[in-house]
Amino acid sequence: MSRTSKEVVATLQTAKLNLQDLRSTVQCLSFNQAFNSGDYCLMELDDALCKEIEAGGSLVIRGDKSDHAVLCSTSKTFDLKIADTSNLLLFIPGCQTPDQLPADQQELNVVHHEIAGFSNHYWELRKCRPKLKKLKKLLTENPYEGPENEQKGDSVASLYTTEDLLNQVQSSNEELLQHLKVVHARNINGFWRLLDFDYEMKLLNYVTQLVDSESWSFSRVPLKESLEELRPLEPECFCMFSVCIRRLMREMIEHCLNCYGEKLCDGDVVYFALSEDKICRATAQMLLQNAVKFNLAEFQEVWQQSVPEGMTTRMDQLKGLALVDRTSRPETVCLLKTEDLPEDTQERFNNLFTMREKWTEADIAPYIKDLCGEKQTIGALLTKYARSSVQNGVKLYNSRRPLS
Repeated sequence: MSRTSKEVVATLQTAKLNLQDLRSTVQCLSFNQAFNSGDYCLMELDDALCKEIEAGGSLVIRGDKSDHAVLCSTSKTFDLKIADTSNLLLFIPGCQTPDQLPADQQELNVVHHEIAGFSNHYWELRKCRPKLKKLKKLLTENPYEGPENEQKGDSVASLYTTEDLLNQVQSSNEELLQHLKVVHARNINGFWRLLDFDYEMKLLNYVTQLVDSESWSFSRVPLKESLEELRPLEPECFCMFSVCIRRLMREMIEHCLNCYGEKLCDGDVVYFALSEDKICRATAQMLLQNAVKFNLAEFQEVWQQSVPEGMTTRMDQLKGLALVDRTSRPETVCLLKTEDLPEDTQERFNNLFTMREKWTEADIAPYIKDLCGEKQTIGALLTKYARSSVQNGVKLYNSRRPLS
């Protein structure tokens, strides 16, 4: 039943409230006949996400049945967590806040609204890292090994478009595209492909040899001349296949320049400034990938001999790529890539402390840096997940919990 203005006044008198102290519009609530508490769910959004939705953007929940669901905007990924509240939250379509009510009038104005549902919890969003481990697994199913190794009529079951990847990887669109760039993936005929590392190094070797033969500076490698000079490098592939293969080869050379350099323009001339650190790092990976352990002194000598003349290798170029053991005699180095470690923070620390019982901060930092959230430091992570001790004046970290 709907309340009348007389009933409202009587209720106010019983509550000993003065009508003159209140707004002239009264909103009376009642339950809808089709009321169902499970029909609605609340989600708390910050101002940036609200503005994105109001501007026509969308939010997408991503994850397989075995995954913890995440919510993605265009550029960010959020963990979804249920937060309980002691205050019952009512869903009342059309209900107005005081600032939305009409101006006060002399007569009492009674407005009726129906409660469509209620909730005692809501979804709370927390910014998190995109879960990109699955991306590498998908892309390594069918790595790109060069146009001469592509078979016509191959099944596209293990090839993925951007939409395919977004349907399986828990990441926002922008974060996914950024990581594809980081891992040197290339969009070929509409599908994202991860270059086979040996093929990528072959392309890089073509480029560095050309720079050496033409006496170019590594800081100014012209694109047009590079493509022209490298065109006949694989004559067999050009004889066997079509002009389309030539285009692919040119694209791969330019892709290699993009991966290992910075694209710059001088008027209409496009050139690349190749990165010494990236080339030295890739060369180190090539040397280490087929060895369990490498004598450190011998590795450093071979490494310097393997990089292009004029470039200098440094140990800081190996951060997050290789692990040095200075306690062994002789000292050794082995391949250990951050991207191969678990994404979960606790699993990551368990994995690292299983490999090595005690770590210095300098050694472990490259392998946990990517775990730091917004406004979180490596020191804070170590305080939470590790225990420190001092041996011979050196601060070391070991696991806080027993490892099986």
